[in-house]
Amino acid sequence: MPEGDTIHRTAARLAGALMGRALTRFDAPRGFDRPGARRRTTPTVGPTPGTVIEAVEVRGKYLLIRFGDGWVLETHMKMTGSWHLYRPGERWRRPPSTVRVVVGTDEWLAVCFAAPHAVLHPPSARPRVAPSPGAAGPAPVVRPEPGPTHLGPDLCRPDPSLPEADVAEILHRLRTLVPSDTRLDTALLDQRLFCGVGNVYKSEVLAAAGLNPATPLAAVGDDERRQLAAIAHRLLRANLGRTDRVTVPGGLAVYGRAGRPCRRCGTPVERALTGPHHRSTYWCPACQPPASPGMGLSAQVKGAGPAAPGK
Repeated sequence: MPEGDTIHRTAARLAGALMGRALTRFDAPRGFDRPGARRRTTPTVGPTPGTVIEAVEVRGKYLLIRFGDGWVLETHMKMTGSWHLYRPGERWRRPPSTVRVVVGTDEWLAVCFAAPHAVLHPPSARPRVAPSPGAAGPAPVVRPEPGPTHLGPDLCRPDPSLPEADVAEILHRLRTLVPSDTRLDTALLDQRLFCGVGNVYKSEVLAAAGLNPATPLAAVGDDERRQLAAIAHRLLRANLGRTDRVTVPGGLAVYGRAGRPCRRCGTPVERALTGPHHRSTYWCPACQPPASPGMGLSAQVKGAGPAAPGK
């Protein structure tokens, strides 16, 4: 799953190429996903050629493209997808058989390859503005904004610090949406709590906070939870305009550094597969000791098996 900073960079590139330009091509050779349904739909209608591409937005790790005639394209890259930009006639770097969506203008083709999630929201899904008090006529039906609605506050926002309203919402979600015995490395990846953190930042945030990945939520109070959100926001924000991800001088603190010396104390960095999807987690056993005896990470992932470094 891509990190939030990756999605923001992708959106910025697409926005620069597409926004304000007239649509000349819109294809979805493999159809669109229907939320809650197993089968994909083959589009018979969609954005009209000539309509203006109004916006490219990010909501968590979802990328939304809005068209002037009301259609909204929603994609999520997960582990396999990617958006590419090509000039008309330029050779594509991935097989055409993996194409999910093509959005074209006179100058650019934006091609979405192998995205597991692609949904096309019709114009009727767009919200309508309610009339002002006292306005004549029946109130229109107010429909929800198209796109994901389950996500927590976005930690990739460019504000110098997280707004207090976002922090309060994060604390509320941590208390109400997940069990208190949820491990920190699992909670950081739960996009319902706050969105933007992926597998790299999961390990980097915990390293910066000095917290062991196996620590349960119950063992950290609101002050530490605030600190985790603030660190994640700081690291994500610092990398929004970069292609080489850096969280400490020299690169990354622990991610991808299994067996190499901790940049802070020299202890070899450890790695284990954790969580329901057995994702790699990295930590320094000296700088991030277990919260209590017997909570060592390795003891909790027996049978996970090996994986390639850096995954």
